[in-house]
Formats: sequence, structure tokens, C-alpha cells
Amino acid sequence: MRRIVRFVFIAIASGVLAALALVGTGWLAVQYQLARARPFMSADVAKLPNMEVGLVLGTAPITARRRLPTIVPNPTFVHRLDAAATLWRAGKVKYLLVSGNRTGDNDEPSAMRAGLIERGVPAEYIYRDFAGFRTNDSMRRARAIFGLTRVVVVSQPNHVARALFLGHAVGIDAWGFEAAEERRPAVFLLRDELFAMAVVLVSYWDVLAGTAAREAGKPIAIGVDPPN
Repeated sequence: MRRIVRFVFIAIASGVLAALALVGTGWLAVQYQLARARPFMSADVAKLPNMEVGLVLGTAPITARRRLPTIVPNPTFVHRLDAAATLWRAGKVKYLLVSGNRTGDNDEPSAMRAGLIERGVPAEYIYRDFAGFRTNDSMRRARAIFGLTRVVVVSQPNHVARALFLGHAVGIDAWGFEAAEERRPAVFLLRDELFAMAVVLVSYWDVLAGTAAREAGKPIAIGVDPPN
């Protein structure tokens, strides 16, 4: 009996230590990525260089809220489009490339384009990337399909840092414009932090392994070819 108890105790202790080590590694990975990106990102549009194109990373336009009878606008989506429109109105970029997931009825790029038009950005200055399934896809396709070597990425701060990390790895002179973040209840903070650590660790693997974009495609020259 004592041997069984001892075995169970060792197994539990080993599991806890392994989990703590993984969390610690994830936290260090996030901090390193943020530190590397910090000189190239800002929430002040005046501090960003002028570039031809701003890349707006995708997210769902709506979100389900528990205990509510209907779906509601996704605050992350709203803040991201507000920031992109601000960047364009400030004259920091001439064109916007919206990159997201289009699967079935889910069409993030078209929803983002519609939202930007509502915010005063003419349709002729908006291009869509329908195969931005992940941030790695968006950055690699920005380089390979749209031929971008310089870009301002628009998203929330942690997402911007990850995009810059991935963009710099494929030879893009990438800068970031930080959109406002949704205020979330404290109960969700731990979950969000753990998720952030997980996707950051995956981004390191994408760089080390040279993970290709999920889809290739015909080259599109922004400002030359008509918007899609």
C-alpha cells in the first residue's frame, strides 16, 4: 500500500513540476518575443513609418456570449478595424490587406472589408487574403503572394509581437500598430494567458521548421492588380 501511495505521490509531483516548467517556458517565450518586437510597434500612429500597405490580421466579427440570447459584435474585431481605419486616415499606409479565414459561412476578410468601408476606407484601397488561417499563413502569404517586403501589421499587442516575429523571419520589414484590447473579466485572464503561451510556442516551431503557408496561390500586386 505504501508503495502505491508513494508511486501516486511521485507521479503527481512529477506532473506538477512538468506543468510548471512548461508554463515557465511559455512565459519566457512570450516575454522574449515582446522584447524583440517592442522597438517596432506602437499604439501611437505618429511613431510609425509611412508604408505602402497595412496588414490587418483576421478575427471573427461576432462572438457568442453565454447567458445572452443573441450573438454580439466581437470587441477585438471592432478595435482592430478602428485601428486600421485610423492608420489609413493618418496617411501612414495607402492600402490595407485584410487577411483571415474563409471557411464555409465564415468569411473574415469580407467582413473586415465591409467594416473598413463603413469606417470610410474606399473599397479600391482594400485587398483580401482569404487563406490567412493562422498568423504564420498571413505573414508568409504577405511575402510570397502579395510580394510585401515592408508592412505595418494591425492587431492587439501580443498578436502584433507574434506577427512581427514571424514576419521578420521571412524577410519582411514589419512594424506594428497596436489596437485596443477587450477588457475581460479576471476569471478569463489565466485561460487567455495560457492560450497566448501556447500559440507563441507554436510560432517558434513555425520559424524553426519553416512551416509553409497552408495554401499557395497566384501572385497579386497591391496597387497594380485590382482589389479582389
